[in-house]
Parts: sequence; C-alpha cells; structure tokens
Amino acid sequence: MRILISTVVALLIGASAALAADPVGTYAIKGTNPGNNGAYSGTVTVTRTGETYSVVWVVGGTKYIGTGIGDKNFIAVSYKSADGTGLALYGADGGNWAGVWTYAGGRQVGSEVWSRD
Repeated sequence: MRILISTVVALLIGASAALAADPVGTYAIKGTNPGNNGAYSGTVTVTRTGETYSVVWVVGGTKYIGTGIGDKNFIAVSYKSADGTGLALYGADGGNWAGVWTYAGGRQVGSEVWSRD
C-alpha cells in the first residue's frame, strides 16, 4: 500500500511540474530589440494546435503570428508580421518563458521574457 501511495504521489507531482511548464496561456511580455535598440512590451497568447503551437504577439499595435514546436522545456517559433519574418527560441523559466529572437537575415538577436498574467 505504501508503494502504491508513493507511486501515485510521484505521478501527481510529475504531472503538476509538466503542466506548470506548458507554454499554453496568455503572457505579458517585455523585450529588447536586437542590438539593444530599444525596449518594448506587449502580450503574447500561445495555443496548442495538435503537435504545434499557435503564437500571437501584439506589440505596439503590430500583430506577429507564429507557429511553434517544442516541449515542456523549450519552444521554437517561426513568425511573420507586416514587417517581415523571423525566428524565436524560448526556454521555461519557472512559470515564465525567456528567450531570444531575430528577423530573417538578421545578424543580432533581441531578448524577451513572457510573464503569466
């Protein structure tokens, strides 16, 4: 019986940790443009779409739409906007996500942190 209870508790703890790291949700974002060329803030919404994620940022009235792949620890996103296309990579950081991004053809990266609303 003790083994059964220990196993159930371990499974519940593992499931809770996995859910905490799932990128699905709405976040407040703070970031820095490539080359430390100014700071920005906005929101991002991540939705699971089968084996991928739909990622939609709104920053300063501009909408960026992306498709991501990943797991409970990392998410890589290809995105587009009226300004162009780019690539981003984020890692789980507690209940938040932190990462870097660039535009297609870029030579520098920006940084971004997603904080749960």
